Amino acid sequence: MPLLVDGHNLIAQLPGLDLADNDDEAQLVMLLRRYATARRGRQIVVVFDRGVYGHPQHLNGYGVTCHFAHSPQDADAYLIRRIAALQRPREWTVVTADRQVARAAAERGVQVLDSREFARTLLAPAGPARQPVDANPEKPDRPPNPAEVEEWLRLFGEA
Repeated sequence: MPLLVDGHNLIAQLPGLDLADNDDEAQLVMLLRRYATARRGRQIVVVFDRGVYGHPQHLNGYGVTCHFAHSPQDADAYLIRRIAALQRPREWTVVTADRQVARAAAERGVQVLDSREFARTLLAPAGPARQPVDANPEKPDRPPNPAEVEEWLRLFGEA
């Protein structure tokens, strides 16, 4: 299910990110890329306020597409227009804490996920670390005995 994210709204919910930082958008995009990649191709569209003309396009990629709302429009108005234009609204989820955006999404049948809740999901570990699989867990690790060493040396032409 693709996500439509209210970017600055989400940044405000993430510890360690600050809306006053010059690279707050890039920091969020890196978290979203990790999230999208871990979910194998999850599509994420993130919208930010105060777009700057000529803003670097290097933020797009790895399943994340960024849009910057330009004056006089803000991200909320842009999100509401995007929601109204969705071809399959029931397939999308909007991440926001803004009431107007959430209401517009609900009216179109778009699922709404609160920014605070998604922030917790975004910061959660991807899952338990994988342990190496032992081919024979019953057999304890031990160094090879001299006969095994001799056999390996012979096989590799060293003896």
